[in-house]
Amino acid sequence: MNAPANLPAKSPAHVPDHLVFDFDIYGDARIGEDVQGDYARTLADAPDIFWTNRNGGHWIAKGFDAITAVVTDPEHFSVREMQIPRVENPPFFIPLSLDPPENLPYRRAMMPMFGPVAIKTLEPRIREWAAEIVGRVVDKGACDFQVEVSKIFPVTVFMELMGMDLSRLQEFRHLAEGFFEVQNDAAELGRLSAQILGILKALIDEKRANPDDKLMSHFITVDIDGRTMSEDEILAMSFVLFLGGMDTVTNVTGFAYQQLAQMPDVQARLAADPSLIPAFADEAVRLYGVVNTPRLVVKDRDIGEARLREGEMVLNVLCVGSRDPRKFEAPNAFDLDRKRAAHLTFSSGPHLCVGHVLGRAELRILTEEWLKRIPAFEATPGQRHAFRMGTVMALESLPLRWPAS
Repeated sequence: MNAPANLPAKSPAHVPDHLVFDFDIYGDARIGEDVQGDYARTLADAPDIFWTNRNGGHWIAKGFDAITAVVTDPEHFSVREMQIPRVENPPFFIPLSLDPPENLPYRRAMMPMFGPVAIKTLEPRIREWAAEIVGRVVDKGACDFQVEVSKIFPVTVFMELMGMDLSRLQEFRHLAEGFFEVQNDAAELGRLSAQILGILKALIDEKRANPDDKLMSHFITVDIDGRTMSEDEILAMSFVLFLGGMDTVTNVTGFAYQQLAQMPDVQARLAADPSLIPAFADEAVRLYGVVNTPRLVVKDRDIGEARLREGEMVLNVLCVGSRDPRKFEAPNAFDLDRKRAAHLTFSSGPHLCVGHVLGRAELRILTEEWLKRIPAFEATPGQRHAFRMGTVMALESLPLRWPAS
């Protein structure tokens, strides 16, 4: 009988004892509200690539160079399965579940809508939404930042970009959150996937009947090597965008503001000199990545002492790689004056996050509009900040307060 997912099993014979480290990616007791910092502290003494017997048994890569070796080597490490533990009939995403060169035509199709020029054009509308959403809470003197701002702002921007009905925002957010909460429950994962695909199928039908200048209409008509995409391809592409648009920027923003709420001196500097806000966004993105990206080992590969074998899974803990002390001085410190450096929050190589330009712009613009109206704030004392672990980490609540205007 297999051991339950949350209980240790025996490690494989080819894994030496000194490379085994007990860590549960879905619920390790050592992880608290400072999720990324607790990850870095908990894994500080673990090898750069180690084996955990939890969740079916899998490798974890935590070092900057180790992660880079995995995510830039599709010959040995494939994205065609990204669930831990492995499940039958895993969800299929385009371009996320395709190894190069198969993913490249689809990435090229997406880039006109997500590149720097396109996002620069969107900035005035992004700013309008940021100002409106911050304006809803400013006179209250307090809010749950996650519930009232961070789970609304980037999702609204994404839904408008896609051409979705904004009245369904909460419904769609709950679906995305549920999807990430059940990564080790194959049946529930399948049920939620079917619901999301149904919503996206209806949107495709709507845009075929009434095309516009939004992203879904672009997918319907865009040229992929001399042809248009099939409905299955459009569904697989829009599925991954749905999940990212509903959840990823929301959570990076929440963790960033949890930190900013603890730094009144940084708040004062940013409010006095908004030209520093891009540096704040860069450092926040480095420190508070939320995606831990899995790979399936498709060909045996040794990295250092770790002997990764075909059929095993490896999880790349990007947020810890971006705090590698061999790459960053005082890696766990938030340093507004840190010289910008390459990190792993948006991954690297052929699967660099397509939405990274949009994500940075959203965090920067929201911070500009927030600090115009709320230049000083703090976490509400005594209030819990609920969070989620897993392949995509989340901050579920962040009660803040500020002086009444």
